[in-house]
Amino acid sequence: MLDQTNSSQSSATRNKTTPLPKLAGLALRPVPLFVVQPVLNRLVRDISSRRPELFERLGPHINTVFAIDVEELPFVLALLPDPQEPRLTAHRRSENIASGASISGPFMTLFAIMDGDEDSDALFFARDVEVGGNTEAAVCLRNALDDLEGSVVDDILEIGGALYTPLKIMLAHLRKSEAAP
Repeated sequence: MLDQTNSSQSSATRNKTTPLPKLAGLALRPVPLFVVQPVLNRLVRDISSRRPELFERLGPHINTVFAIDVEELPFVLALLPDPQEPRLTAHRRSENIASGASISGPFMTLFAIMDGDEDSDALFFARDVEVGGNTEAAVCLRNALDDLEGSVVDDILEIGGALYTPLKIMLAHLRKSEAAP
């Protein structure tokens, strides 16, 4: 049974969103996708090598393409979690992405799930996150994220080193605003 008090507090906290995700989305709108692509490729390869258990836990779903729609971004991400050749690609919203499963929601909500701070089941039932297509694949991805020690967000920040200092500052601000009552 869901803890309604906790779930409503989470929704209330997320509704006090910081303007950073919208500003980032606006800033990325004119950026050509070929500029974003090398960063996404490096991230997914580095996460796959750092956290092989993440993709290995997906079992038969390693060849499923997950469309990840972060509402504030001007593009949709397509994740192929194949441990041998992982891919994360950006696509304009007007493109038709062939995907097996889709996950969509506001940045802060998806960020909290990746950071390990929120109960993704509660978010789904509260309709803060939408899942489509092969829900079994989406649940496997969620379970793989939930079972990780630490945070994928922290891994991403470590991978980038000093280059990601502005991103580290922004994410620290996001975590603070998310934790604020």
